[in-house]
Amino acid sequence: MSDQIEHNLLSLEKNNDAERNGESFASLLDKTKVLSEWFQPGQKVKSRVIKISSDFVYLDLGGKMEGAIDSKELKDADGIPQVKEGEEIEAFFVSVQDGIKRFTTMVHGYPAVKLSSIRAAFDAGMPVGGEIKREVKGGFEVFVGGIRCFCPFSQIDLKGGREGGIYLGQTFPFKVLEFGEGGRNIVLSRRVLLEEEKKAHLQRLQETLSEGMEVAGVVHSIHNFGAFVDLGGIDGLIPVSEMSWGRTEKTEDVVSLGQEIHAKIISLNWDNRRITLSLKAMLPDPWERVKEKYPVDGRVGGTIVRLVPFGAFVNLEPGIDGLIHISNLGAGRRINHPREVVEVGQWVEAYVLEADHRRKKVSLSIQPKGEQEKVNPYNEGALLEGVVERVMPFGVFLRLDNGISGLIPNAEMDTPRGTDHACMFPEGSKVQAIMISLDEKTGKIRLSRKGITEKVEEKEFERYKESLKQEKKTTGVFGSIGDLLKAKMDEQRVKS
Repeated sequence: MSDQIEHNLLSLEKNNDAERNGESFASLLDKTKVLSEWFQPGQKVKSRVIKISSDFVYLDLGGKMEGAIDSKELKDADGIPQVKEGEEIEAFFVSVQDGIKRFTTMVHGYPAVKLSSIRAAFDAGMPVGGEIKREVKGGFEVFVGGIRCFCPFSQIDLKGGREGGIYLGQTFPFKVLEFGEGGRNIVLSRRVLLEEEKKAHLQRLQETLSEGMEVAGVVHSIHNFGAFVDLGGIDGLIPVSEMSWGRTEKTEDVVSLGQEIHAKIISLNWDNRRITLSLKAMLPDPWERVKEKYPVDGRVGGTIVRLVPFGAFVNLEPGIDGLIHISNLGAGRRINHPREVVEVGQWVEAYVLEADHRRKKVSLSIQPKGEQEKVNPYNEGALLEGVVERVMPFGVFLRLDNGISGLIPNAEMDTPRGTDHACMFPEGSKVQAIMISLDEKTGKIRLSRKGITEKVEEKEFERYKESLKQEKKTTGVFGSIGDLLKAKMDEQRVKS
């Protein structure tokens, strides 16, 4: 005999002894065994109403089986039944009483409120409706159909309910956590139902939400790092960087509490229940037409918004900043930091060197491209000279002419493995190197001494060719040939 069958029999013996008219215990046991094989307390069924009386609404359970619901549950305030014969309704199995399967259903979201129904709801794990009357020590006094129950502060809401005033007088569904002392000690919880609802809602969201989807929500919390949006039971975060394509100094400049917004999901992490949203993803990407709007050699204007050791960032429009590298700021003269020539907030005009949509990069120069190439030595393959600033285990740092540091990694030193670079290149010594790359975002310069001999010889040959050109301009072609013949004759004379 199961514990549930024993409980049902005890309930029948206690509550219906006078009505059984001597029906045998064995007969009741047989009925309970048969009935319990079909239904478990709390089991939900969908059934057709076959008869409505003043006391009960009868349900067709198939075959010759019937169930009964207290008719009060299905009547409105005027006592008019809210169901009709032949209509299908959903109900929950409670227990067996007098050999009849007893069910309950929800009226406006709450089941029947008799003490026996509270006990049945406790056994079946079903909710009951209760009105919060007053705040007492440790929680709230809740009345379920005139029966006094207790709900601890920690069980009134998902985050506790110390703000008691906002709950007083309200009616909520509760789950019966404890039913003791014959009904004199009934403990309720609203939090359990809210958690179950949230879990079910989260499960539905997991099945429906996906990255790239547009969702609607209400802003319920604003912080300096972004805003939290209620998506209907779960929060999504809009980081401040995703508020707009332009710079957002304050979150409240873009959104406000209680505002209904539409955003796009850019990241989903169900393990941490983290949903990242974007407002700017709902707007056109300004980088899509950057090449058309900012052609190479085109003249643009903007406000300097940030200075860094390697250059100045200029805001050209919301969402698009261009970089004037430090080597393109001095108009030919050496500067150690951009602040020597510009400042934040200053309006400047510049020329476009490059506009790259894929890398989201616009490179600018104070001088037109032709002039910039003359004064900018920092091109790949350029031969540079600097002073050894420090020698590290991974390479040698050079201080270049304009004060910027460049690194020659050990692999680019062109020395035998194990060479003591600190001894070979002491601090303060001059060293030549070839430019490998320049990271405009970080300002880091990579150098190499590989092929330096060929590069130096190439430079010397270029100087020699330039000197010949100058000589021809001053002496003429024949004069140059005559000088060469005279030199050759002098050489022969010495040999003889």
